[in-house]
Amino acid sequence: MSLTKQQKQEVENVLKNSLRHKFQNYNPEPAAMPFHTRLLGKDRITLFYFLQSLNKNFNSSIFEPVALALAATSFKSAESQATAGTEISSEAHKVIQDIMDKLATAEATPNKPEEIEAIRKVCRKGEMKTVKPTKVDVKLVSEDGTIYLFDIKTAKPNAGGFKEFKRTLLEWVAVTLAINPKANVQTIIAIPYNPYDPKPYSRWTMRGMIDLDNELKVAEEFWDFLGGKGAFVDLLNIFEQVGLELRPEIDDYFSRYNK
Repeated sequence: MSLTKQQKQEVENVLKNSLRHKFQNYNPEPAAMPFHTRLLGKDRITLFYFLQSLNKNFNSSIFEPVALALAATSFKSAESQATAGTEISSEAHKVIQDIMDKLATAEATPNKPEEIEAIRKVCRKGEMKTVKPTKVDVKLVSEDGTIYLFDIKTAKPNAGGFKEFKRTLLEWVAVTLAINPKANVQTIIAIPYNPYDPKPYSRWTMRGMIDLDNELKVAEEFWDFLGGKGAFVDLLNIFEQVGLELRPEIDDYFSRYNK
């Protein structure tokens, strides 16, 4: 199954609009690098800073809208920067802390289905507290009502951050179940591409904190889940085609800095 013509067009539009908007609004770093500039050229130094700036919001400006374009035909609803919920029970908070403590001390291994059920049992027990959880990068609802909440991370997330990533995933479960205790909710970390390709993605840094089978989707796993088998390959081809089409605009933009 490949992406539809409409999906491909939407992805192309996202990429073109994002790059053109960046060109129109980007202000190069003012820092002087006289040795680097003379060695490599001002256009290449500008490109270096441009890529750094682009990477800072690549998730929100490109990956999130692309994800929505792919999911639109496969899911009942799709939205980005969504709020999972606004309340958490005091008992659910205790269960989450207990899970985190046991994982941190290796007293337990990650088991997302069991963790979800433990939270479900207490999702409305105790005092209901108002909270402001981390925004959901991409929220999907399938035709059968299953709720998927994705936290999109960089290709090489800091290993030390997985403790907080895990807590976020559990809190999303708690606030979702506080709204509907019977909800089928899945909270997942998505990593858009494998920086180690063609070698397998290095998952060992997450083992012990993340349930690798139920809380992580990398590269093809993520994009094919959204758009169907073959979506990842289609996406790479679209990115390449748009890059070729916009090459004159890209070259023209950076050539200005050598004048």
